[in-house]
Amino acid sequence: MYRLPKTLLFFLCIALLPGCASLGGDNTRKQAVAPAETGQARQPVEYRDFEPEVLYGLLAAEIAAQRGRYDVTLVNYVSAARQTRDTGVIERAMRIAQSLNSDEAQQQLADLWLEVDPQSIPAHRVKSILAVRNNNLEEAMTHMEKVMNLGGDADFDSLAVVAGQLPPEQQQKLLQLYQKLAEKHPGTPEIEYGIALLLKVTGTPKLALERLQPLIDENPAFQPAILLKGDLLYQTGQHKEALNYLMRNTRRFPDNRKLGTLYGRMLISAGEMQAAQDEFARLAKRFPDVPGLHLSHALVALENGDAGLARERLSQLIEQGHHVSEAHYYLGRIEEEAGNPELAIGYYDKVTEGKHYFPALARTSALRAAQGNLEDALANLQTLRNNNPEIAENLWLLEINLLLDQERNEAALKAVTKALQAHPDNIRMRYARAMLYDRMGAAGKAEADLRQLLEQDPDNAAALNALGYILISQSGRLDEAQSLIERALTLDPENGAILDSMGWVLYQQGNTEAALDYLTRAWNAMPDPEVAAHLGEVLWTSGNRDQARIIWEKGQDLDGRHPILQETIERLVGDDAL
Repeated sequence: MYRLPKTLLFFLCIALLPGCASLGGDNTRKQAVAPAETGQARQPVEYRDFEPEVLYGLLAAEIAAQRGRYDVTLVNYVSAARQTRDTGVIERAMRIAQSLNSDEAQQQLADLWLEVDPQSIPAHRVKSILAVRNNNLEEAMTHMEKVMNLGGDADFDSLAVVAGQLPPEQQQKLLQLYQKLAEKHPGTPEIEYGIALLLKVTGTPKLALERLQPLIDENPAFQPAILLKGDLLYQTGQHKEALNYLMRNTRRFPDNRKLGTLYGRMLISAGEMQAAQDEFARLAKRFPDVPGLHLSHALVALENGDAGLARERLSQLIEQGHHVSEAHYYLGRIEEEAGNPELAIGYYDKVTEGKHYFPALARTSALRAAQGNLEDALANLQTLRNNNPEIAENLWLLEINLLLDQERNEAALKAVTKALQAHPDNIRMRYARAMLYDRMGAAGKAEADLRQLLEQDPDNAAALNALGYILISQSGRLDEAQSLIERALTLDPENGAILDSMGWVLYQQGNTEAALDYLTRAWNAMPDPEVAAHLGEVLWTSGNRDQARIIWEKGQDLDGRHPILQETIERLVGDDAL
């Protein structure tokens, strides 16, 4: 096997890989901390003289990363870390393992790191987090206490956040370990903060607030605790207090981005959209290099109807190469709402990845169909499906929904049946076909699809409700219908559609009083023309005709041509005006 000379490999590394500087450094020649962490200029770094095969492996690792083969990058770096036992290589390998969520590699590297440097604070931190994930809570606390004794930030908040993924009994065990640690190290802010955070995780926010307040009294500038208190105030229903508290502290600590972001999000939750826009404007100005803040500012402005500002901010993000797909999606929405379908399609077509890809494709298809180009839209979906088999199921669903929106029921039925032949276990497709069969009057076929779906997913509340609702109209099956709807309601007790079904089956059984209660709750949860039809009918037949007319009028405001609402009014009122 031909081996490149050591010198040539070194210069290849320097020439091809600017990031290769992070590879060097042993115990006697420490690498400087990155400027991103210190805010200082990068200092010259000395490199260790590795063996040629090690340098070759590292070079191959970096090239693999450039080509998206991160698995190869990780394998090569772990191998180099074992061969060199160099802390710089170990640290770089650990960062790669963390970015790939490889617990096994992190465990191996942390063990190696502690062999080389038993006082390594980052290695102890990694060991603690991995121990929590593996439910070895005593080991986790041992490593965190070691970090604290070494004079480092024990990062107890990260440990508590990871605890959110544990079963409740393990969360309680970790909380007890924190409390024991607090007895050994009284008055330690990080431990007290960790306990408060765990109390929040375990579902006791009021206790968390009580534990947190003495910490803030003793350490009024301890910003993580201030952030947590704002969150806890809101979580315990003290919305006004939370907003006032966060407003004051965002002004006290204007450079705390997390604090400002939490305040902005709380303002959105509280419906104070203009204040939220002002806060995100402040944050975007103060942190100009954080693209997410500019995106949030744009979206809040869009929600407030300031399309001009939103368009400006989104266009800037695209120019800077940040959140490009998201920005194109929302620019498409702006143009669509402005009545510019061609511009909207142009933006939507540039959404090529991320969570907005399918919504953008759906809007593009709908707009083309509205322009009379339905066949072109369908052909585009088929081409995408042929070229991207890994996302074929979602593309089938887009086609089915497009045909349904265009009221092409026969074509939609043909499409969903073909799709189910290729993807027989797709629950969304089977549910869509069941609803289509029901719409077309084929109740028996709808029932068969829903029962097959429930064999796959017995606790599917939507399917239970749909089957129960279909059975209401079938003679002698009201008890069976009610049983199915009750199961659905147990699974999803606040769902307006299920509340409507329960009210309607109770009405059919003659229990008007209970029906009225469920239907009123359904209307409050989900104002909908069909719910209006049902609630209005029960009110009408129970003598509350004025209230019935009011509900029906509200339903007509939502959809004046809704067939069930129209049929109900014509059957009960006749030709009389509402």
